[in-house]
Amino acid sequence: MSPYRLGCPQWQHAGWHGRLPAGGGPLVRYSRVFDCVEGNTTFYATPTQSQCEQWRTQVGDDFRFQFKFPRAVTHDRLLAGTSELVDEFLDIMAPLRDVMGPFLLQLPAAFGPDHLDALWAFLDRLPESLPCAVEVRHLAFFAKGEGEHLLNQGLRERNTTRVCFDSRALFSQVASDAVTADAQRKKPQVPVHVLPMEADPVIRFIGHPQLEVNRIFLRPWVKRVSEWAAAGLRPYMYIHMPDNGHALALAELWHGMLQEVMSDLDSLPLEREVNQPGLF
Repeated sequence: MSPYRLGCPQWQHAGWHGRLPAGGGPLVRYSRVFDCVEGNTTFYATPTQSQCEQWRTQVGDDFRFQFKFPRAVTHDRLLAGTSELVDEFLDIMAPLRDVMGPFLLQLPAAFGPDHLDALWAFLDRLPESLPCAVEVRHLAFFAKGEGEHLLNQGLRERNTTRVCFDSRALFSQVASDAVTADAQRKKPQVPVHVLPMEADPVIRFIGHPQLEVNRIFLRPWVKRVSEWAAAGLRPYMYIHMPDNGHALALAELWHGMLQEVMSDLDSLPLEREVNQPGLF
């Protein structure tokens, strides 16, 4: 068992052809390399319970799905009056309960300090066995003022992870291609604030399209993740790229960097990299 978890924002992509181990469907092949995945699809549409049952048969017991709460809960209603929606959603997702990582509660920039009471009520109502990881975008939560203090204090009291969203590599240079420019339009540019606690940390790293540029931005995470693992935590590291067809290459680079300080890590069982124009 790996001392940390590594995943991507999806389990299939046309650009990954030939890199994942052969045999089985996309999720089966993905889960032979990675032990977690972001379930971004649930932000836009809820699967059927039968789909969840099928997904459960395709992964091992140590695999973890980290699904997002639906947009209707987080963005449309800002967590207010969502009890029925949440109950219906969790009931549908129940077949995956034993392989569920912390649900991702991704809050929009409109969700500021004035909404914190809704966050505490939402978290306190969830089943105790259902952990969450909270991602905030309102700039007051990054200003080191009263709003951020109250957020961090409330999360600590509930041992709830504050997601580390790191888009510094993505925004480090002016976009030179349409895909990167589109990613810069869509992804938030916020400071990276780490909240130490006993819950397993969650990092979402958005890379630069030029693979080697990412090394300098990944290096601090090598130290952090190795320290967390040594302390008995099991961090989640999610690798994004402007074009996620290149996410496997960045995951391999990151994991290799971590191996330099955690020599007992096995190499990722990816097939040989195929040279992709613009990636190197």
